[in-house]
Amino acid sequence: MARTDHDTERRLRDEAARHGQTHLFRFWESLTADRRRALLEQIAEIDFEELSRLAETARRGESSEGVDRPFEPSPFVALEEGATSTLAADAVREGERALRAGRVAVLVVAGGQGTRLGFPGPKGTFPIGPISGKSLYQLHAEKILAIERRYRRPIRWYVLTSEATHEDSREFFEANRFFGLVPERVRFIEQGMLPAIDRQGRILLEAPDRVFRSPNGHGGVVDALRRSGALDEMRRDGVDLLFYFQVDNPLVRIADPSFIGHHLAGGAEMSLKIVRKVRPEEKVGVLVMREGQYRIVEYSELSAAESEERLPGGAIRFQAGNIAIHLFSRSFLERVAGDRDALPLHRATKKIPHVDEHGVPVEPSAPNGFKFERFVFDCLPLARGVVAIEVARADEFSPVKNATGSESPETSKADLMALHRRWLAAAGARLPEPANRLRIEISPLFALDADELREKLRANEIPVTDGMHLESR
Repeated sequence: MARTDHDTERRLRDEAARHGQTHLFRFWESLTADRRRALLEQIAEIDFEELSRLAETARRGESSEGVDRPFEPSPFVALEEGATSTLAADAVREGERALRAGRVAVLVVAGGQGTRLGFPGPKGTFPIGPISGKSLYQLHAEKILAIERRYRRPIRWYVLTSEATHEDSREFFEANRFFGLVPERVRFIEQGMLPAIDRQGRILLEAPDRVFRSPNGHGGVVDALRRSGALDEMRRDGVDLLFYFQVDNPLVRIADPSFIGHHLAGGAEMSLKIVRKVRPEEKVGVLVMREGQYRIVEYSELSAAESEERLPGGAIRFQAGNIAIHLFSRSFLERVAGDRDALPLHRATKKIPHVDEHGVPVEPSAPNGFKFERFVFDCLPLARGVVAIEVARADEFSPVKNATGSESPETSKADLMALHRRWLAAAGARLPEPANRLRIEISPLFALDADELREKLRANEIPVTDGMHLESR
């Protein structure tokens, strides 16, 4: 090994020893020079101080999660108010001005694989178009391209990948010529990885030359934007707003002008869209208020009594469901990124495969350690202004998470077709009977929303047939 490698090895051995992690070098003598170098690179990324603190809380059995009580239901802009108030039209105009001025960038969280879908690849490559078979990535790309054409300004799109999806995602975009987008305006940034520990606080090795690591959660987006230079790039380009969403929701209204306008009018640093929970057991986080600050309580953190509590009219009391659609002011992200301890690490007990002291692979049959991740919604209490807006679930939220049942490809495709049927009906199109079974798909490049579809149908007599895909013209 080169002199610099020896110096790095000595420094990292000392660091590991100070924190009781000397076993990381247990197999050192059996490794080739390349495998030693790879191991050193992984160890160099470990924040031993932070991990030691987390390990100590784990050994004492302390929780690393939860929102302190008491908390109250959060206020939000109700759907009717957001759509019909005197401020609504002003919000749309303000949002459109921001888009025309090039102030908005877009980020999609796309670090997940399609494992739960039984799909071999990044979830963004999953085919979701009910007629066209377009991937999630393509559907989102076409929305961004349509927005660029409507407002005549380029948009930077940041694709947050993980170690598992980074190369496959990049290759997928290249193979599909970036779906018509300018390649230089699409940037892939990779979220960080965090080691896992056993119940005694020792970092687990996945192989003799490899630390077991997992993605650092969607909260890792803040550090990824900093490390990649994306925040600096946005500042140079005059971008001061970042629209954030997750790749598995094909109904998302990307860079919605109304949402942008409400964020700006409210002087917010972070905004979010919510839907009202319809069932107490629904697995979405809930927006609450505690001591004047907005926070998200995970569904698993609510007690049965809190989940089922009702208002006098019968509505669920903690009803503001988080759907992971946010808008950030860039200056706020810069402030959070400048404080390495701003977003806490959350602990999850897991079954973690590893190698034992002899280098033999172990597949545990019961939870044997802890993984850690950060949550982007932990930014909420740090924001000096927050706007929460209710949206119609049927119009904007139908994620693809499970192979069958709820939140599956079947339900998501059905919701996408139902949305497009409503657009057609609102535009005055005659739908063949039975209308509720009409299979239809409308490309964002044909119509980005119901208003644009109405204008298109006024200009063209288009017979609506079952199985139709209205594509760009």
